[in-house]
Amino acid sequence: MSDLLHFVLNYGYLVIFGITFAEQIGLPFPALPLLIGMGALSRSGDSSFALVVATATIASLAADFIWYRLGRLHGRSVLRLICRISLEPDYCVRRTEDAFERFGLWALLPAKFIPGFNAATVPLAGMMKTPPLRFLAFDIVGVTLWSGTYTSLGYVFSHEVQQIIMYLSTLGTSLLILIALALTVYIAYKLDQRRRFLKALSIKRITPEELKAKIDGNENILIVDTRNRLDRNTDPVRIPGAFHILPEHVEFQRQDIDFNREIVIYCTCPNEATSARVAVKLRRMGLKRVQPLQGGLDVWRERNLPLERLD
Repeated sequence: MSDLLHFVLNYGYLVIFGITFAEQIGLPFPALPLLIGMGALSRSGDSSFALVVATATIASLAADFIWYRLGRLHGRSVLRLICRISLEPDYCVRRTEDAFERFGLWALLPAKFIPGFNAATVPLAGMMKTPPLRFLAFDIVGVTLWSGTYTSLGYVFSHEVQQIIMYLSTLGTSLLILIALALTVYIAYKLDQRRRFLKALSIKRITPEELKAKIDGNENILIVDTRNRLDRNTDPVRIPGAFHILPEHVEFQRQDIDFNREIVIYCTCPNEATSARVAVKLRRMGLKRVQPLQGGLDVWRERNLPLERLD
């Protein structure tokens, strides 16, 4: 019996728990190959299909409940933290909020299958003060569906997967080098993807103090709130005089707008991702005096600048 196969058979469940927990907590450790591999071994009786699924489910639930509690206790700051440590671009939060607004807790069911989506869904459920038992009911279904699907994939293609395991076991230390190389390439790709995303949104920002001075000076300035409805319902305040426009509805006729009017756009996304994206879009449409608010509504609030409640 090969060393790799011997190790998998003796410590597979422990490895599945550790790698799955690490992946769901946010570390770049892929659990899917292990689930598929253990699923293949379960067909030959070398492992238990039910125990593989249960182990991955429990590990994922443990990580999810940590993020859920953090979201419940610390709110949006947890979402900002996720986007700082995540290799996915910063619009993951906005996409998740839009999906959560549309589907509610049902968004938890497919979340594990969508890269970048799962990271923010669980803490968002906590931020929305979802009751723990209700959260767990949906999360258990979603996690079991995820772990069961990939374990079943290994079970169905067990012959091919075991052939791959046997081949990889012959590589010895070369296998570790290949794994490290693959992980390095993956992280480098994601970092480059993030860099290109932020570069595409490179546009001059206006600081909260500069905007406050313009408001106090009664300057002709249009302030646009691009938060989604879920965010506004959770935090029903705005910068005084701001208008609410969803990013997908930013359209205008040339005769309807003063091209010389200054426009400031804000959101609550990390790196002002949504407001910067809208500002870039408006500039391409011919509006030159458009700027995102640096730090968005969060920094405006942190500076103790005035807010007004939504009607």
